[in-house]
Amino acid sequence: MQDSKPCPTPLASGSKLSAYDGAPLSYAREYRSIVGALQYLTLTRPDICYAVNQVCQFMHAFTTIHLQAVKRILRYLKGSLGRGLTITPGLLTTFFAFSDADWAGCPNSRRSTTGFCVFLGKTLLTWVSKKQPTLSRSSAEAEYKALAITTSELLWLSYLLRDLAVPFRYPFFLH
Repeated sequence: MQDSKPCPTPLASGSKLSAYDGAPLSYAREYRSIVGALQYLTLTRPDICYAVNQVCQFMHAFTTIHLQAVKRILRYLKGSLGRGLTITPGLLTTFFAFSDADWAGCPNSRRSTTGFCVFLGKTLLTWVSKKQPTLSRSSAEAEYKALAITTSELLWLSYLLRDLAVPFRYPFFLH
């Protein structure tokens, strides 16, 4: 991987990993070790969360396609070494979040994926990208579930920040 060419995105545009694509591979320990290291790296690199989430779903039975996706994430990281989380001092008063969901985005289970990120000023506090626990009957229902999860996180964070005496202003902004 040291001599590999960096790529601009962690996952190919429009790619949907499936359990049925590619030939099965047998060296599970190495694959799981690399994916585990990528999971740890997501703590400071939220830009790879979705891609790592996708390859984690096939830890039990990965194929050549999944290994190619892992290698692409590594190539992306090679080309973006200077990126990461930055905590900006001052102006930590505006509390806002962005929320989104896809409808039936998983080709295997048809469950939707919720994603959100919460900021205090310019500082990213938390982010989530995970499958919704139940099936949604429409895109509106998937979006509503994502908004409910995001609102719950906003409330919890507001109580935590209040207890820690971190100043912020109401109302919250949810986009």
